[in-house]
Amino acid sequence: MRQLLTCLLCLYFGFVFSQEKQNKSYFDVNYFTGNIALHNDDILHLIKGHPEGVILSWNKKTFGEKDWEQRYGYPDWGVSFAYQDLKNEVLGDNYSLYAHYNFYFIKRHLMLRIGQGLAYNTNPYDKVDNHKNVAFGTSILSATYLMINYKKERLFDRFGIQAGLSLLHYSNANIKAPNTSVNSIAFNIGVTYNLDEENPEYIKTVTKEKFTQPIKYNLVFRSGINESDVVGSGQYPFYILSAYADKRLARKSAVQLGADVFFSMFLKELIYYKSVSFPEEDVSGDEDYKRVGVFAGHELFINKMSLITQIGYYVYYPYDFEGRTYLRIGMKRYFGEKIFGAITLKSHGAKAEAVEFGVGIRL
Repeated sequence: MRQLLTCLLCLYFGFVFSQEKQNKSYFDVNYFTGNIALHNDDILHLIKGHPEGVILSWNKKTFGEKDWEQRYGYPDWGVSFAYQDLKNEVLGDNYSLYAHYNFYFIKRHLMLRIGQGLAYNTNPYDKVDNHKNVAFGTSILSATYLMINYKKERLFDRFGIQAGLSLLHYSNANIKAPNTSVNSIAFNIGVTYNLDEENPEYIKTVTKEKFTQPIKYNLVFRSGINESDVVGSGQYPFYILSAYADKRLARKSAVQLGADVFFSMFLKELIYYKSVSFPEEDVSGDEDYKRVGVFAGHELFINKMSLITQIGYYVYYPYDFEGRTYLRIGMKRYFGEKIFGAITLKSHGAKAEAVEFGVGIRL
């Protein structure tokens, strides 16, 4: 309750100090409760009760001053703060901060929110004091949430309501073991408050047009640190070189085709560990830790940001680790026409391998 009151006070002072000028923004506060999804049998002992919490958000509306706003149906963007009580002392509590977008459908009554950020966990794994918490190996976690709500603004003066379903995901993406992660599926209900007496008119100047662009070639270098699932085996750097071509299908999207070369030091250590500790697995220790994959992907352009999704297959795969198929999802930020930065998550199905930080060039 103390955390909920804190969030409500923050909301109140936001109202008090907001000016009467055209802010084009609004607050919403949502209470949620639900269940932890059993995506891995290893977390069965951690699921107790019904986790609950609160999400406080500030949202900036768009009205079509920029072309991309019109193409995406005038979305909102903003920041969210969330508190979640996981109803288990072993798991602790999570405090999260996100950047998010709201996309609208069905005459702006259906809202889809996508948020990405970082979370702080109050009670991560410790081999002495908290060895049962196999979900979170670190205090700092990657956090993602999705929210799909029915929404009705200005139902009572500047106040409105919204309600629906939310999915909250916390993981450290194998930066440090253990990392079985937690997914919460929840029902949420909340109120909205607009800072303006009324909204301006939506601008409608963009017309349908055919957009063409020649094939572009991309070079990307990615890196980071991660650890195998063997707790205490150590964190090691990895390096990834990627080259791919992309073809814009329209202003919003492009398809990709390319290849990755992986240099994963944790895999080198894991091969050695298996060869010494588990002779029955027939690992000699001389297996190559490098991998080469080919992939196809899609890129969704949203202003200077873009969302990338890729599926790959290892064509050079000397050591069997989590299967030959891999996935990558993440965000890119363009700095001009050619240079970009990227943060992506690489996984094998629902099993995360690494968070990748990358820089690249599009020629």
